[in-house]
Amino acid sequence: METKKISIDVLGMTCAACSARVEKSLGKQDGVESVAVNLLSNKANIEFDPNKVKPENLIKVIEKTGYEVPLVKKTLIIEGMTCAACSTRVEKVLNKLEGVKATVNLSTNKATVQYLSGLTDEETLIKTVEKAGYKAEIEIERDLDREKEMREKEIKSLKTSFIISAILSIPLFSAMFFHMAGIHNILSNGWFQLALATPVQFIIGYRFYKGAYNALRGGGANMDVLISMGTSAAYFYSIYNLLTGVHEYYFESSAVIITLILLGKTFEAVAKGKTSEAIKKLMGLQPKTAKVIKDGVEMDIPIEKVEIGDIIVVRPGEKIPVDGIIVEGNSSVDESMLTGESIPVDKSVDDEVIGATINKYGAFKFRATKIGKDTVLSQIIKLVEDAQGSKAPVQRLADKISGIFVPVVVVIALLTFVGFYFISDFNVGLVNAVAVLVIACPCALGLATPTAIMVGTGKGAENGILIKSGEHLERAHKMDTIVFDKTGTITKGEPEVTDIVSITEIEKEEILRIAASVEKTSEHPLGQSIVKKGEEELLKLSIPTDFAAIPGKGLRAILEDKEILVGNRKLMGDNNISISEGEKDLLRLEEEGKTAMLISIDNKLSGIIAVADQIKETSQKAIEQLKSMGLEVYMITGDNERTAKAIAKEVGITNILAEVLPENKAEVVEKLKSEGKHIGMVGDGINDAPALAAADVGFAIGTGTDVAMEAADITLMRGDLSGVVTAIKLSHRTMKTIKENLFWAFFYNTIGIPFAALGFLDPMIAGAAMAFSSVSVVTNSLRLKKFRA
Repeated sequence: METKKISIDVLGMTCAACSARVEKSLGKQDGVESVAVNLLSNKANIEFDPNKVKPENLIKVIEKTGYEVPLVKKTLIIEGMTCAACSTRVEKVLNKLEGVKATVNLSTNKATVQYLSGLTDEETLIKTVEKAGYKAEIEIERDLDREKEMREKEIKSLKTSFIISAILSIPLFSAMFFHMAGIHNILSNGWFQLALATPVQFIIGYRFYKGAYNALRGGGANMDVLISMGTSAAYFYSIYNLLTGVHEYYFESSAVIITLILLGKTFEAVAKGKTSEAIKKLMGLQPKTAKVIKDGVEMDIPIEKVEIGDIIVVRPGEKIPVDGIIVEGNSSVDESMLTGESIPVDKSVDDEVIGATINKYGAFKFRATKIGKDTVLSQIIKLVEDAQGSKAPVQRLADKISGIFVPVVVVIALLTFVGFYFISDFNVGLVNAVAVLVIACPCALGLATPTAIMVGTGKGAENGILIKSGEHLERAHKMDTIVFDKTGTITKGEPEVTDIVSITEIEKEEILRIAASVEKTSEHPLGQSIVKKGEEELLKLSIPTDFAAIPGKGLRAILEDKEILVGNRKLMGDNNISISEGEKDLLRLEEEGKTAMLISIDNKLSGIIAVADQIKETSQKAIEQLKSMGLEVYMITGDNERTAKAIAKEVGITNILAEVLPENKAEVVEKLKSEGKHIGMVGDGINDAPALAAADVGFAIGTGTDVAMEAADITLMRGDLSGVVTAIKLSHRTMKTIKENLFWAFFYNTIGIPFAALGFLDPMIAGAAMAFSSVSVVTNSLRLKKFRA
């Protein structure tokens, strides 16, 4: 009997009873030989008969028992991929594995693989890729120096090969002109040409033969197959002519094609390196050491050795090593590299500081709260990496074509050869068939989308806009309606005192002092805004006695032997206090969208203090820009209709969704979607998370909560709405670049292959065109780097 062992991660187990329950459920399954569930490691180790039970059935049993089997995410570094046909092939074989979902990025030479724990393992993934004819290894930690070294090594190898190939090919190329001019010298000698062409064909060109062999062995075909076939046909036919005494040689074609393709590959490798510069910049921000106080002594230690709770010293001009909370001192911190905000942010005790930002002026000490992978910078890098490894739906067409591209081109080349063989002769047929094989380039198709997404998402990160994936970038481009939450999104989310009105002869300062003194004992946000104003403008507040909070109405207190009431109309009505003298001011303030607090002293209305959540400075301009871009703008809020209208009028929004409870926001978004609109939702709070998830594209204001950022598709690190405008403009620009790339890749092949098949292209010109088609696509993507927010 055949048995197999697997280990499945199980989440949600809290005690021995949980692990026993999972063990019991699995043990009941037919075909399961033994089960051991470890509570500490959260793993179920199972020995089973694969003929009787499948791993996916065992996962279903665990989930049915009430526990979760997590999704495992691995990144494979793939070696040997040269074109889109290769990446399509690798993706296809990985996706054939049970429960595996893989996307392969030709630009980064990486595969992102997702599968439920237990369905497969690293070894199987590597073996599958190797069986397809490529090398694979699991990416452990992103080592910037190693990556740079590998890329430089590849570029150096390509440059060296190109130079040697060019030195050997130039005499062959020159011989062609001498031959055409009727001049015969050593360069025209067939044996001399063979001596020069052979090292180019088999030593320099070995990489193409090796790539072709691996691809064919794995059951696919790629660019290497086309180059190997084309150059080999020209080379071996030249040898045949040499041996039979026919003075028609094509050694220069095979050698020059290889030389030009190597030149193109060199430019492509350099350009591809530039597409991921944003990640390199982010990773380069991290300081290498930290000044930590240990046992009263200040010492420099590597950043990897910093522990949570360590007290770290930062002096002016230094980078903050990790995330933490200031415990002593104050300063201004430049956070522009993470948020795109150029103005330094003032920081003092109890304020949060982010690793990799720059301390500008004062010195301070802070306690480390997040280190390693948990820091904001590490999470941003991870998010950008994931986005750059993702695919946009627009790429599907290119992937489908890449999968069948090479076999179709080989068939066209054979038909070209046969056609010209009968119409003209063998030589013409061969030359034109070689041109067809060489002109065809699936590389440009494969690079069109990923390079643009890499540069686009990287550019977003530089501007404080974190885009989760290429799919969300594409969706943002299709958006026609945008819904803004009011509090904390359009407004600052912090109520401020806007007006103080005195009804009697009492001075405004005295009204503020009395109200702030009474509110000091209250915890209500509106009351706290009055206290804040009082503390800012007055030297000293008094302490009330006999304080009482009246829910939904306000406060009552005795202050300096006077009975003070601070609250709304209901509170005054309950205490028979006339508000007729203040009615005019009260209505005016409410129409302006402000919350009015009435103050009575000894049962007489004495003043009104208005509090409002101030609109962010950039909100109005951002909304104007969105409307000018043709987007329909809505505002959603729990406020009453009058207040909502006042705020909406100030920022120029006419579509108002007022008195919407937090739990109903997602329903409202779904209703708008059912009307055929492509919705973007912008919010910052926990109560916005369901609505952000329900929208086609969710934008989270990064100054908000982690929950909102998790639910969002695009996170704006800055707290203002100009980031929404920039994100949409960036999505439009990126999609335009992708469409341009795909157009040129398709156009190039659509025009190039028929031209070559009809005999209008020399193989060498075809080789040059093929080499530079992918370079032009990558270069076009790099133009996105000029995007300005």
